[in-house]
Amino acid sequence: MWGIIPAAGAGTRIQPLAFSKELLPVGSHVSGLTERPRAVSEYLIERMVNGGVDKICFVISPGKSDIMDYFGGHALSATIFYAVQQRPAGLCDAIFQALPLIPSEDHVCIGLPDTIWFPETALAKLPTNVLSFLLFPVDHPENFDAVLTNDRNEILEVRVKSSQASTKWIWGALKMPGAILNELHCLWKARGDEYLGTLINEYLARGGRAYAFKAGESYVDVGTLNGYREALRLLDAHCAADVR
Repeated sequence: MWGIIPAAGAGTRIQPLAFSKELLPVGSHVSGLTERPRAVSEYLIERMVNGGVDKICFVISPGKSDIMDYFGGHALSATIFYAVQQRPAGLCDAIFQALPLIPSEDHVCIGLPDTIWFPETALAKLPTNVLSFLLFPVDHPENFDAVLTNDRNEILEVRVKSSQASTKWIWGALKMPGAILNELHCLWKARGDEYLGTLINEYLARGGRAYAFKAGESYVDVGTLNGYREALRLLDAHCAADVR
């Protein structure tokens, strides 16, 4: 299974940094007797690998070679590839930069590299043969993409950073067959959506189906200083729970 990590954004909400925001140290990792800082994007890689991903494509901008320097060609058990988004053109454009690498018969997982969420194994609960979204409850859904569902877990609408979210559940990651990724790409070429949520809404309006799985427990966007502090609190809480 492929993982796509869109990492071409400038990270203006948390700049200035001397490095790409995806390498922001958050928490730490112990290997043997050595403890070292952990880049925020390593959490997503770990969760993707737990969900069955063995090949990952980072989509970076031309100025983010430090991500290549940091990860090289491998992370955990996954092989790392890179694609370049030449100019900022939104999340959809970034995701589809990885498309030439991915055969239509493969499966795909997509996540955001400046987020930390639990449980670490939640992606494994998503099926790969349909367009499936991993949902998390948050206190301020208006800051995210809220997902409306029916009682059969079918997605009815994605509300992109809307004050009328009407639900506390947002998407944090998704899986799909490569063939559906190709369908979304064809639809996007005709429309040019910036946001994945509006593209999904059009896909649904044209008869496509997507399913939501409320398997997430906690979710933090580390792209702001407040989110960074919240992420540290979340990690401390989980470390304390592990000790108990």
